[in-house]
Amino acid sequence: MQRSRKVLSWVAGTLLVLFAMLLVAVATFDWNRMKPFIGDKVSQAIGRPFAINGALTVDWRRDRLAGWPGSWLPWPEFTARDIRIANPDWAAQPQFAHLDALRFRLSLPALLAHRIEVPTLQLVRPTVDLERDKSGRASWDFALPQSTAPSAWKLQLGTIGFDQGLITLDDAANRVKLQLVVEPLQQAIPYEQIVAQQSSAAREQAGKTAGAAATKAMAGSEATPERVGQATASTVYQFGWTAEGSYQGSPLKGKGRTGAVLALQDKSMPLPLQADLRIGDSHIALVGTLTDPLHLGALDVRLWFSGSSMARLYPITGITLPDTPPYATEGHLKAELHRHGSRYDYQGFRGRVGGSDLAGNLLFVTGGARPKLSGDLHSKLLQFADLAPLIGADSRAGKERRGDATPQPADKLLPVEPFRTDRWQAMDADVTFTGARIVRGAALPIDSLSTHLVMNNGALYLDPLSFSLAGGTVHSNLTLDGSRTPMRGVMKLDARHLKLKQLFPTFEPMRTSFGEINGDAALDAQGNSVAALLGSANGELKLLMNDGAISKTLLETAGLNVANIVIGKLFGDKTVPINCAATDMAATNGLFDMRLFVFDTGDAVINVTGTVNFADEKLDLDVKPHTKGFRVFSLRSPLYVRGTLKDPDVGVHAGPLLARGAGAVALGVVAAPAAALLALVAPSHDDESDNTCRTVLQQLRSSGNVMRAGKTAAKK
Repeated sequence: MQRSRKVLSWVAGTLLVLFAMLLVAVATFDWNRMKPFIGDKVSQAIGRPFAINGALTVDWRRDRLAGWPGSWLPWPEFTARDIRIANPDWAAQPQFAHLDALRFRLSLPALLAHRIEVPTLQLVRPTVDLERDKSGRASWDFALPQSTAPSAWKLQLGTIGFDQGLITLDDAANRVKLQLVVEPLQQAIPYEQIVAQQSSAAREQAGKTAGAAATKAMAGSEATPERVGQATASTVYQFGWTAEGSYQGSPLKGKGRTGAVLALQDKSMPLPLQADLRIGDSHIALVGTLTDPLHLGALDVRLWFSGSSMARLYPITGITLPDTPPYATEGHLKAELHRHGSRYDYQGFRGRVGGSDLAGNLLFVTGGARPKLSGDLHSKLLQFADLAPLIGADSRAGKERRGDATPQPADKLLPVEPFRTDRWQAMDADVTFTGARIVRGAALPIDSLSTHLVMNNGALYLDPLSFSLAGGTVHSNLTLDGSRTPMRGVMKLDARHLKLKQLFPTFEPMRTSFGEINGDAALDAQGNSVAALLGSANGELKLLMNDGAISKTLLETAGLNVANIVIGKLFGDKTVPINCAATDMAATNGLFDMRLFVFDTGDAVINVTGTVNFADEKLDLDVKPHTKGFRVFSLRSPLYVRGTLKDPDVGVHAGPLLARGAGAVALGVVAAPAAALLALVAPSHDDESDNTCRTVLQQLRSSGNVMRAGKTAAKK
């Protein structure tokens, strides 16, 4: 036993002597003699010149904030002054980085276990030049030596501290030029104070961009605001920064604050962040913390976006978003930062888009073949006009505000603005959207909307796209395959039981109507805009209305240009009851042919024949009125409709008046369309009595004629 104790004592004594000798060697050695050796080894390691041009010294200090034994044992603190790292030969600037000094502490006992422990690393007045050329070569990519054998040494870096400095970035590949200046604050600012200041400033900016309702929506109704970030009581901001430059041709300007120490290993030491950036007319602000960046680092911030259109965020974020009116959002972003793929979770965000509210959760995951956006969105009140930019149907002022440079031809009605299908291939998506109520002005409410949007490898699917409209339903699915040139579009739609008295609530003759609208559409088209798609469409469209009424004023209010002119010519300004209105159109390469288009009123039957060419927007229609019996009818001459959708020309055909009585139509021409439309017939009253369209269509199917008077008139 005594022999074992002697051996242990001898070993311990030997280690203490060796450690003491190491301390003496470190303390007395002239470290400046090591500068050439260190410069050579580092240069070989990073593949470019590295030099310590100033003094290399060692001081011994105790870390009073550290635990045992660091709080009472002195640690060697190395200081290397005037450090320079060269840029690669192709860079415009000769120097990659310059530091007035690099100061770090080293744990000597860890060296005995082949561990290089650096508890603190301090960068003194760093100046960094970052460059990337058009081919993608970057000055921050170092040519590190490749080795298959694992190293016997392990590096552990604790915290990185910094003070005032300058960083410049010239990224030709992404068209970014930036100068960032870091300066110490006059005094440390508590974390919660900066959070409150940034929240107030961002909400004020949201109000300027998207209206006062945006500020109110962001404030929410929470009595206690959600805490953001992993800050502790000791978390403070100690440095401020400013940034100025350009981003893909748009001016960039920003400012913010940060902490002084970045902890690479210790999760209990979060780095506070705050930023307020403006890129073009897009505003981005955040406040929160970054924790443990070396090990799946966590970003936990409150994040604000605002601007003229969400589509303008694509060059900044890489996320494909639609064209929108001015918007503003606020949410909680939690991100896990991985080298080969990250997760960005935008939780519980809320805000405004135009006159509509918007809220939900979005998850953006990078890595894999393409990034993917998924989540759920909802709106309590969605303004119908806010959907117009999605298809390029907003006003010229709206287009200019969101940066659309596509001129709409003065003689064209259909939007020619192209879909940005190149962006669809940049990411995939799986997002659901629900609008509890949609409003178009004060007179035409759409009860609700819901859709499931999927984007996969450039193809966009809305399946389903459903509306609850006027007491009825509209179900559809839409495919736009942007991976093809030209883009292919496929749409299927069915509308059932749209109540006329709910569809036109301010039109007095409709208020007691039991009538409905039912319809089907199936179209297949190619093109990269709404105009191009309709101009190449193939398929069919069927529509049926019973027990309604029509007037020039109603059609004018609804924006139906051609129809209101025709009705004005036929009936003047009076309101005309409609027993049945039925249409069956066949589309071939954008040419919509009226296989059947008939209005049955108490006084007359109106037949419409001809075509509407959506390829050139030209109209070629004939409107033929036929009186019933001996009833007086204001105009019995046939009309023509020529011109274009934007500028229709409606006039009276020259020639003799038609004979009285319902005009006969060839049985073979109308029988098939009439039979097809019978499938859309539904009971017209709650008592399940017969729909007035049933009689009209059955007569057309059997004889090609609508009866002169009697049964249909009697039903009125």
